[in-house]
This record gives sequence, C-alpha cells and structure tokens, in this order.
Amino acid sequence: MRSASGNGFDSSDSFAVSGAAERTARLHDIPPSITPSHGDDSHLLSRIASPADVKALAPNELAELCREIRTTLLAYGHQHGGHIGSNLGMVEATVALHRVFDSPRDRIVFDVSHQSYVHKMLTGRAAAYLDPDRFSEVTGFTNPDESKHDQFVLGHTGTSISLACGLAKTRDMEGPNSGIGNVIAVIGDGSLSSGVAFEGLNNAAEQGGNLIIVFNDNEMSIAGDFGGMYGPLARLRASGGTAQPNLFNAFGLDYRYVEAGNDVSALVAAFEEVRDIDHPVVVHIHTLKGAGYDGEETHADRQTASASPVSFDSPTGVHPTDNVNHSEPWHSDHCNLSDHEPHEGQCEASHWQNPDAAIGKPDDPRKHYGKMAMAALEPRFAAEPGLVVISPATPGSNGITHEFRERAGAHYVDTGITESHAVAYAAGIARAGGTPVVATTASFFQRAYDQFFQEMSLNRSRVTVLDFLGGLSGSDNTHSGAYDVTMFSNIPGATMLVPTSARDYLADLAWATAPAGSADAPAGPVVIRVPGEAILTAERDATLLPVTGGQIADRPQSTSLPVSVSSASGGISAATVRGTVSVTAQRAGVRHMLDWRVNQTGSHVAIIGLGNAYPLAEQTAAALSADYGITATVIDPRQCTSLDSDVLESLRDGHQQVITLEDGQLEGGWGEKVTAYYANHHVSDGSRNPHVLNFGAAKEFTDRVPLDELNERYGLTVEQVTEAITRCF
Repeated sequence: MRSASGNGFDSSDSFAVSGAAERTARLHDIPPSITPSHGDDSHLLSRIASPADVKALAPNELAELCREIRTTLLAYGHQHGGHIGSNLGMVEATVALHRVFDSPRDRIVFDVSHQSYVHKMLTGRAAAYLDPDRFSEVTGFTNPDESKHDQFVLGHTGTSISLACGLAKTRDMEGPNSGIGNVIAVIGDGSLSSGVAFEGLNNAAEQGGNLIIVFNDNEMSIAGDFGGMYGPLARLRASGGTAQPNLFNAFGLDYRYVEAGNDVSALVAAFEEVRDIDHPVVVHIHTLKGAGYDGEETHADRQTASASPVSFDSPTGVHPTDNVNHSEPWHSDHCNLSDHEPHEGQCEASHWQNPDAAIGKPDDPRKHYGKMAMAALEPRFAAEPGLVVISPATPGSNGITHEFRERAGAHYVDTGITESHAVAYAAGIARAGGTPVVATTASFFQRAYDQFFQEMSLNRSRVTVLDFLGGLSGSDNTHSGAYDVTMFSNIPGATMLVPTSARDYLADLAWATAPAGSADAPAGPVVIRVPGEAILTAERDATLLPVTGGQIADRPQSTSLPVSVSSASGGISAATVRGTVSVTAQRAGVRHMLDWRVNQTGSHVAIIGLGNAYPLAEQTAAALSADYGITATVIDPRQCTSLDSDVLESLRDGHQQVITLEDGQLEGGWGEKVTAYYANHHVSDGSRNPHVLNFGAAKEFTDRVPLDELNERYGLTVEQVTEAITRCF
C-alpha cells in the first residue's frame, strides 16, 4: 500500500469540473506516448470531465472508453506504479456505475478505495493519469478534498458498508431534503474478509431502505484469499449465484449475481435493475484482477518496456484467460512473480505494481528487514512447533515472500485483512504455550488497538509484534506510521523495542520470541519497530554514522552477535543469519534489553536519538565537534517503553542540555517523557537540572510529503538541531 512521493493534493486545484469551457481550460494536451491508441482522434477519455459525459456517450462507445481507460492504466503503472491490478478489474464496473447512477447525489463509497482510479478518471481527474507531469496531483485513494464525487478519505479496508449505512440512515431520516439518492458501497478485492464488513452487512439488513452493495469478487485478496467464506463464494460463482449457503442471504439481504463482471453492457443492465431499489441488495460481480495485463510478458520485456500502449486483440481489452490456476482458488495464488512482473488473474504481484524505474533497485526497509526476520525464524520451525508467523494480509509488502510461506507451511498463517482477529488469535496461541509473531504495517495495527490492550497486554500474552513502516515516511495520509510510538509505548505491560541496526533487530527478535518458560524471557508482549529508511541507508553507508561508523559495542547479553548479516541489497538467506548469537546469550535478561546504550561519552550536550532518528544524533554530534569543539554524549535508548533513570541521572553532571530526537509524533510521544523526568525530579542545585529540547513531528496528518521535506518541517536536520543547541548556550 505505498504511494509515490510528491506534494499533497491542493484542494484549490480541483479536477472535479464540468462543462466544455472548464474542461478545455483544465485538461492538458495528452502526451502522445500514452495516448490510448484505439478509437478516433478525439480520444473518449480526454473528453470525460464528469459522470454526465459518461451518460452522454452512445451505448456502443462504452466498450471503447473501457479500452482507453485500460490502456491508460497500463501505461500509468509502467511510469508511476500503483494498485493497477484491482483497477484493471474494475474498469467496466466503474464505467457502468457512472453510466447508471448520478454521482454525487447518488453516493458511491469505494472500500479501501485503492480500486478508485477509474472513478477518479471519470470524475474530472483523467489528466492526473494521462499527463506524467500531473501524476502526483491525486492520491491513490478517494479524498473529498479532490472532488465532491469522493465521499471519504479511505486507505484501510472493510468500512464501506458501515459508511454507506450511515449515509443511508441520514437520507432516510431527513427524507427528500437530504440531497442523497441511491447509496452504493463498492467492496471487494479482499476487503470482505475484514470483520467490520460483516458488522456492516449485519446493520444493513436490519436497517433496510435503499442500499446497494457491489461486491467485486476477483478471487483474490492481497496474497490470495484465506478464510472459510471463500469456499461458499467459489461455489456461488460456479453455480451462477444459486448455490447454498449464500452468506448474503444468511444476513437477510437480497442478492444478484453477475458472472460477466468485465462486460460493461451486462453491468449497466444489472445496475439499472437495482437503481432506486427500496431495500438492501448485494450485487455480486465476478471480475478478473489485472484484466488486460499481458500474461506472457517476461522480466526482460519489462526492463526494456516503454510507456506505449499495449495493443489488444480483444474488443474489450481483456484477454480470454483461465483465472483459476489451482484447485482451491480461495487459498494460494501460486505466483512467484515480483512487483515488476504482474499478470492477469490470481497473481499477488498484480496487487501493487512498481514503476519501471524501480527495476533493479535494492529492497526497501520493509522488505529488507522483513526477509531478515523470516530467515532468522525459519530454522527454528522444526524444533519449535508452536512458533507461528501471522500476517493479516499484505505479507509481500513486508518481506514475507511467497517462497518463505510455502516452506513455512503451518508455521505461517494469513488471516486475511483482519488485524483485530490476528492479534487476538496470537494471544490465544500464546496462552496455549505457542510463540506467535504478528507482522504488518504500523497504520494497520491501529485497527487492533483494543486487542493490544485487552487480549494481548491485560492477559500478559507472549506475543511478538513486528511493526513495519513505523515513524515518518512519504506515505499517504492513511498509511503514516508517525503515531506508532505514542500507541504502543503507552500500553501497560507491553515492551516496545526500537533497534537501530540489523544486529540489534535480530537480537530483539530472538529475545522476544524466546519459547515459553525460557529463562529471562519477557513476561509479556514485545513490539519491535522494524528499522526504517534512515537506519537501512546508514547500514549501507557507514559514513552516515560518523561517531561509531556502525561499529557499536555489543549489548551485555550479546557476546556473539552475527558477523555475516548482510546489509547489501537483495534477499536475506537463512544461512546469513543462522550463525547468530546463541539463544542463551541473547536472552540474558529483560534488564539488559531495556538499558540505554551510551555510544559516546562527552559533556555539555547529550543527544538521545530514538530508532530511525539515531543516525541524526551521530551526525549532529559530529557537526558540534567539527564546528564548535563540543564533544557531545550520544545515546541510543534502544526502547521507548521506560526511561533509563541511571543514564538520565548521570547526565546531570557536566551536561547543560539533553536533546531528544524521534521520527514520530512529539505530543504524547517519547521525548516528552524525558522532559517530564527532569521536571518531576528537579534538584535544588540548579546547575544539575539540564535543559531538555525535544525534536519530533507535529500532531498532524501528512499526505505523500517526501521524507526530506518532513524532516525539514519538523526541525529534524543536522543544521536545525545544531542551531537550536548552540542558540541555548
């Protein structure tokens, strides 16, 4: 679920325009390199500025519009990347929705909304997909700041039915004056597995009234569909919608099935049939994820690929294909293609397409450290039957590769997009004596906040949480991990470790996953924030750690840490980490795991850099030494659960300033606890009460702002920290 870097969308630069004059003024000329090659010279897509233009097309032009949209998506994927596969499958359905319904009076809510690219094209934002200079002008998800046709900012999953129920409730209470017509929830691409989706279905049936639920069944989630409901759904497809049990009927909902989910005429007819319906109905459409990808394309082809349109020999642009490559279509996609090589149908790679410019680049931190963790855990499976890795969908994004999953067998569980269930499930495993490791993205873990408090921490469950994409990043506003420390570090009974190297990361993982009953193992849950971009970059270039050069002293419990953990690009093999520190040495006690590490002893100034902000601490110390002759104390706290009072007390002597650096929300975060410590432990000798400066992020949502810009905004640069320090002397 990543988003390209670029400035946030300016709401004053809206593409939601209508009328020929405004359309002519707003839309750039379409670059010939990505102009759809089918149809006449007017290019239908460039003429679409609002849904009214879709309604004005002749019936025989709808398929042509779909072809042009599909070609545009393919070119856009090569140049910009994104959730191309799900949108390719939704081309015809989205055109049909805007052909039949009257947005924005008819409210269309796209679940997750990563499948809303076509909707954006048809609501005045086509130029943002046609013109490379404008690719970053729209987000990868719906956003009301962009257009009145977008109902909500959505980047997480399963909520569309609940949101639609709320819209419909107000409409029904206020009557004709509400200004709301039909309410349509578009769910699917795996999001039906989310628990909140079932809560929405339950409410919809009870509430009644006009509510149309379009279930986009493309036989896929992120990495294949997992869960008991997918067998009955497969049988519904095979029977043309007549098989029982029918889970929608079981909720008391009306139900229609459309097999030809990539036939725009069939979909128009289906939506016309349910328009203005007086009760809730599910329209189950069978689509093909990645419809239009060239399944024969090879990696070599992609390396030399241009942005020129793909030519189709089908009137719809969808190749005839067998979407089922195995006997259990709801279980595993059996696809080993990378993000550079997506194809039609049941292919995990088609969920997210990297742009061609990313080919050959080293792994990002999520994949790099994710692979490293899985390589460290895998050799233990044979001897530890209770060791289980749990991913609530999105495994590939976090380095949990298809190959690892196949080898892990029952030691790996994909629960679907069910973060709350995944954490509670892990707590159950731990209660039985197992060793669960739950891994997903920081912002997704927000959805399991109650389970972290209740099932995990209140019950002192030995759960290990791998927290990916924590801290500042250039992510969109729904995927920012800037709030993870404020969340995890304030849960009673939970320990949050923040490693600053691969060595520490692996040692933290080994300690956290010590089998139940092991000596000196943690007594409760442990959250490990997976290192981010700043750490990985510094590991690849030791000059970015000018104080230590990356050669830090071993922890007290780590007398034989790995000597061959590679920080180079590429995969991390099990052999790379098999020779890590012994279990006994790694688990010498919780006391040592929570001790802060002083990597340089100095005077006047102490700089404490948490996690991804640690390289900045060393760089600032080097600047103070070079420019002002100050040798600063440099500290890696290694965790943000508790304060090391011994270290803080030692800083009273000879230090006038204590600087805290964190790449997360400052308010309610970690640095303020250091400030509070000295304020609450004030001593009578004023010279022994150091002045504390906290540096971190503002309490705000940011949308696709590059990391460098965020660091500049929050004062997290060497120049800004140094200036603040010297100004106080």
